[in-house]
Amino acid sequence: MATPQITNIPLPALPEGWSAEKDFKAVGTLSSATQRTVEPVGPHFLAHARRKRHNRTFSEDERIQAKEAVKKVEEDEDDEISEPEDPLMLTRDAKDWKGQDHYAVLGLSKYRWRATPEQIKRAHRKKVLRHHPDKKAAAGAGDENDNFFKCIQKATEILLDPVKRRQFDSVDEAADVEPPTKKQVQKGNFFKLWNPVFESEARFSKIQPVPMLGDENSTREEVERFYDFWYNFDSWRSFEYLDEDVPDDNENRDHKRHIERKNANARRKKKTEDTARLRRLVDDCLAQDERIKKFRQEARAGKDKKRLEKEAEAKRLAEEKEKARLEEERLKKEAEEREKAERAERQKAKEAAKNAAKKNKRVLKGSVKDVNYFAEGGDASPAQIDSVLGDVELIQSKISHEELAALASRLTGAGKDAAAVKAVYVEEAKRLVGEGKLKEGEVKVFV
Repeated sequence: MATPQITNIPLPALPEGWSAEKDFKAVGTLSSATQRTVEPVGPHFLAHARRKRHNRTFSEDERIQAKEAVKKVEEDEDDEISEPEDPLMLTRDAKDWKGQDHYAVLGLSKYRWRATPEQIKRAHRKKVLRHHPDKKAAAGAGDENDNFFKCIQKATEILLDPVKRRQFDSVDEAADVEPPTKKQVQKGNFFKLWNPVFESEARFSKIQPVPMLGDENSTREEVERFYDFWYNFDSWRSFEYLDEDVPDDNENRDHKRHIERKNANARRKKKTEDTARLRRLVDDCLAQDERIKKFRQEARAGKDKKRLEKEAEAKRLAEEKEKARLEEERLKKEAEEREKAERAERQKAKEAAKNAAKKNKRVLKGSVKDVNYFAEGGDASPAQIDSVLGDVELIQSKISHEELAALASRLTGAGKDAAAVKAVYVEEAKRLVGEGKLKEGEVKVFV
């Protein structure tokens, strides 16, 4: 059995100048001292022994243990997912998550799209142990900014979601490999320089596995299969990640649809540009490929074969040219027909709007006629008729076709009630004055 330990705790020193006679105030009585036996057991005993051995306080021991736990976990993890952290990256604003490199945030820059979900989870665990606000507080860090921790969480959320990760990988320029220049190929190994380029581009192929460039010993069939594949490359690459955020506003649906159309057009444009870029890349590789030159030299060995190939090539080019011409004529004809149909439709709509406006103007004039131009007792005088019709025509000239239709509808609803009809005109006149389309005093009757 462990020997009980008696702990003597000294009382704190009294303030300078303190005296019992003038400063002491009794608020109660002290109970008699009681001696108790304290025996730490289990992890508490080990913690007690560690504090006694190293002469640490509780807070010091907890802080040191937290640091050692983080270090132990980091050492247990594979070094393959460790890389130095960029100080600028640690100061990123978490709100700008679209602009961050999610792989760099998790320390997976050298793996990028090749990183497995297990590597992503391990990398996330390491980063959390290092940058979690609670861990930093336990380690005594004074900086309470958790922006980078939020960046870690966002990067993990995106990279562990197959759809979101594919969207990010589509625009991950850091994973791209720049194609070599003609001078670089002349100085270096063609296959060593071009193979990494096609390995990088192959990640976007819907068809796997992807034929690779090969080497100088590749057969003609293998080379032709390679270029045929890349000239007809079927890419899953999309550009949704770069979309402008669509506002979640049900009251402004037109603006929402406008943003959606804008995003769709931008994606189509980027897709077209990427297809053209890849085609140019394959063209450059083909132009620098010495195997093609070798195959062509072999082809020249047979004169008849060369002649047949030349004729076949000329025929193919002629067919393509004719096909392109016919396609151009077809598209031109379709465009002309479409333009003609659109003009006819616009003319039809214009005529319809014009007829509707005439009808609505007749409704306005008929409305004041039906109420005898607001004359009371007997027929309206010519002067009064002119005055009323003058105000009606003035109002007509200041409103659009849609507003004219709305006004005609309200007058129809007013019927032959002179007061109701005049009230409609007065209300419309006030609206136009309020909008600055009419000046005060321009209307004489409807005031």
